[in-house]
Amino acid sequence: MNLKDKRLAYQIYLYLGALFITSLVVSNLIFQKFFYWNPFGDITVFGAPLFEISVGILPYPITFLITDLISEIYGRKKANQIVTAGIFASFFSMGIILLAEVAPAIPSSPINDEIFTKVFALSPIAVLASMIAYLFAQYVDIAIYHFWKRITKGKHLWVRNNFSTFLSQFIDTFTVVGLLCIFQVLPWSLFYGLVISGFLFKVFVALIDTPFLYFFVYLLRKRFNLTTGEEIDLEA
Repeated sequence: MNLKDKRLAYQIYLYLGALFITSLVVSNLIFQKFFYWNPFGDITVFGAPLFEISVGILPYPITFLITDLISEIYGRKKANQIVTAGIFASFFSMGIILLAEVAPAIPSSPINDEIFTKVFALSPIAVLASMIAYLFAQYVDIAIYHFWKRITKGKHLWVRNNFSTFLSQFIDTFTVVGLLCIFQVLPWSLFYGLVISGFLFKVFVALIDTPFLYFFVYLLRKRFNLTTGEEIDLEA
């Protein structure tokens, strides 16, 4: 690979990393709003309506699509680096929010202390729960992805994309809902329903994003003349 192509490959990696980190941080900031999506009618699971989920879940599947894309094109090491950067960015953003919460609002402020606290008060607890779940889920996703990549010798992209995402999304959903129940942010009565509902929603989204992964992998392989299973080494 010539120097021009390597620079372009690195720029694409940086943009993918920016999208990943933005999606992760935003999901932690907006999580307290819940919505009800009922394409299959009014179905309940263990007392919780199917697909009664936080809006924070909307950008979250994007992070798994991006790590799968980075894993496929740039390798396991670069994917793990993005995950680590995302964790750092999330904690840093929460530090800024805590600092902003301490600063007293002036009388003419459009948003007073009470409203600001109501919107962001649970964020540190939620981020702690989310980051523990995220740490397990993303590293598991990357590990399983590369396991299946070795088994399939770089073929059958849909296998590693879906099998890695399904397991990692279950770990993420189970862990974050469990921790939010432990911290008494959510009642235990909704635990099973929210786990199943959240997991099924993420599986549904994972199935939808498979064609997009194929499309982006195709474009990058064609642009950089990569063979099946070949990865770009940015450090070479």
